[in-house]
Amino acid sequence: MAKTQLTAGVDSSTQSVKVVIRNAETGKLVRHGRASHPDGTEVDPAHWESALDKAIADAGGLDDVSAISIGGQQHGMVTLDSSGEVIRPALLWNDTRSAQSARDLNAEMGGDAQAAQKVGSVLVASFTATKLRWLADNEKANAAKVAAVALPHDWLSWRLQGGKDFEKLFTDRSDASGTGYFDSVTSTYRDDLLKSALRTDRTIITPRITAPSAFGGTTLSGIPIAAGAGDNAGAALGVQAQPGDVVVSLGTSGTAFAVSDTPTHDPSGAVAGFADATGRFLPLVCTLNAARILDAATRILGKTYDEVGALALTAKPGAHGLSLIPYFEGERTPNRPDATGVFAGMNLNNSNPADIARAMIEGMLCGLVDAVDALEKLGVSINRVLLIGGAAKNPAISSIASSLFGREVLVPQPGEYVADGAARQAAWALLGGATPPQWNLGEVSSTHSIATPEVVSAYRTLRDRTANW
Repeated sequence: MAKTQLTAGVDSSTQSVKVVIRNAETGKLVRHGRASHPDGTEVDPAHWESALDKAIADAGGLDDVSAISIGGQQHGMVTLDSSGEVIRPALLWNDTRSAQSARDLNAEMGGDAQAAQKVGSVLVASFTATKLRWLADNEKANAAKVAAVALPHDWLSWRLQGGKDFEKLFTDRSDASGTGYFDSVTSTYRDDLLKSALRTDRTIITPRITAPSAFGGTTLSGIPIAAGAGDNAGAALGVQAQPGDVVVSLGTSGTAFAVSDTPTHDPSGAVAGFADATGRFLPLVCTLNAARILDAATRILGKTYDEVGALALTAKPGAHGLSLIPYFEGERTPNRPDATGVFAGMNLNNSNPADIARAMIEGMLCGLVDAVDALEKLGVSINRVLLIGGAAKNPAISSIASSLFGREVLVPQPGEYVADGAARQAAWALLGGATPPQWNLGEVSSTHSIATPEVVSAYRTLRDRTANW
């Protein structure tokens, strides 16, 4: 009888690291672990490494694991000196101090349309290139030390190998496509744009690109390490998304992304033209504000998450005229890094917990309705909407989402889909084959509510009215 092969998948996200150990052939979950990350928009990467060690221990270790893969938060800037030491705390995707740098880089590339054509996306503050420009302009001594630049998942994969030799630094095209100096169509770095971002003539080392189904290295204990992926590409692998699927993920940020056979180049900047983790493309719209809006609702109302959802379901769609623009941490799409949240239409009638809960959930989701609309306007085929992420577990989310999207919403069983996708990628590299193994995801629930386009219309009116606030 053949020995069962296990793969480990890691999700090193903004708030925590999760590790899953799964059967490589069936996907059955064997065990799992997690550990927290510190808060903030800049973090010493050493915290990610120590948290990964704790999560692996919490998952029972890797002694019986045949392969591992790391999924991680996109865009984060990890700068390394010539000795491989981290120069300064990593700037994360949600650090907006490089907003002006993004505008400057887009202009230097010939404008938004040219930027989208060169790297698939109009740059915003999230992209690694903008953070490098901020570094060059604000910390010149640190910028002068930069020998190599990595992203969170690249750096962790490198550290698993000992973290000394730059030749062992590798990544995949999905994560590289979020740097602002990589062309996902040709799968090559734009070294000229990297040098321009850092204001240098020196050659800067970047992680080599590993094929989707290949191993890029080996841990110090001898476990092969697969290519890894950016978090959204990992989630697409985890839910086994196919062309025609749009995945709406409600994590710290909100994202809507679709697996596509063709690349996109959106000069408006709404849709980022990323690569996926299978060799296809992953057009994506990201909002900064998702699950944390629910966090705020629990604090404002003094209720648990489930209680907030239950309250929202007792209110009528539209919350009796109360609307929320949920830009509590600025916003990426639309590109308003300095914006704040706005409640509008408040009166004595809707000044109650139920309408406030409804308005907060509707505001959070309406930003993602805009996201899906932007994908469709670029010609992305959408046959199914899958709702995932921590906030998708809330009892009100799927029902309200279906009414706002005006279509059926599918909700897979709760899971750590980025980590699951990483484990599936490791299984693909381990088992071989033209495509990743098909795993049983369990029952997928379906919700189809009465459409409420008037709620989306009211949201968009407020969105446009507050554009210059």
